Amino acid sequence: MSESLRAFASGLARTRQTFVGRIINALGAGGITSATWEDMEAQLVEADMGIAPARQVVGNLRSYILRTGVTSAVTLHAQLAAELRSLLADPPAFALDGDPTVVLLVGVNGAGKTTTTAKLAQLARARYGARPLLAACDTFRAAAVEQLQTWGARLDLPVVSGAAGADPGAVLFDAVASARARGSNLVLADTAGRLHSKFNLMEELKKVQRVAGKASAGAPQHVLLVLDAVSGQNALAQAAAFQAAVGATAVVITKLDSSARGGIVFAVQKALNLPVQFVGSGERLEDLETFNPGDYVAQLLASESQR
Repeated sequence: MSESLRAFASGLARTRQTFVGRIINALGAGGITSATWEDMEAQLVEADMGIAPARQVVGNLRSYILRTGVTSAVTLHAQLAAELRSLLADPPAFALDGDPTVVLLVGVNGAGKTTTTAKLAQLARARYGARPLLAACDTFRAAAVEQLQTWGARLDLPVVSGAAGADPGAVLFDAVASARARGSNLVLADTAGRLHSKFNLMEELKKVQRVAGKASAGAPQHVLLVLDAVSGQNALAQAAAFQAAVGATAVVITKLDSSARGGIVFAVQKALNLPVQFVGSGERLEDLETFNPGDYVAQLLASESQR
């Protein structure tokens, strides 16, 4: 197993321990009853999969048993994996097709946008041959600018920032111009955290998006909504508001290692039809990984010997 997949598997430990183990035990115990299905649905909902996806998985698995008569633990485990995998879309390609490519990272306070910006720069440079530039578009929180500058120094990457309280759109415009001058082909814009219910702040975010398009045709090519796994179902209301405001292209789920609610991956895709593109499961720069639905389900259902 690769180091990145090992870290990813470790990050899912809490989710696996809280509900998956109990589900697998129930399927392998024999004598499956209505209580078994009720308990399974409850465990899936508890992991923040959401009621509709949980009922779909349980209903399909129950129908499979009634239709085939199969009750072997091995077969049911495989069928459960297939049902879970069917709920997840493959992430879109992370293409560098702009002049430069512009990525907006958006979301509420505390979701981990600034750290994710740095991690994504590391990932994009290592995996896609990107030459990133970081744009400190969170101009209202001085600590956010300092944090991004620290990451930039650590990664040896340029950081464009403005004065405290500066127009974040102007910072992004300058960042795109700077990227062209420096030969950078990727601008990662860390935007200010904002409550999804605050109209004025959401309007400001729309303005930043419009400025990106003026600075570079077709920008932003990616709008990544950063959601904290710990927030669980609360993340869905956030996601819906940001999706309506700026049309997020994909989701980044952070803090999977700190939560037993890894089922939020399913809930986001079911409720919003919005794919998960990256997942974060640790504090290290390397702890951001391109989301692989097959690996996610496999590790979610892995036995001790498979980890």
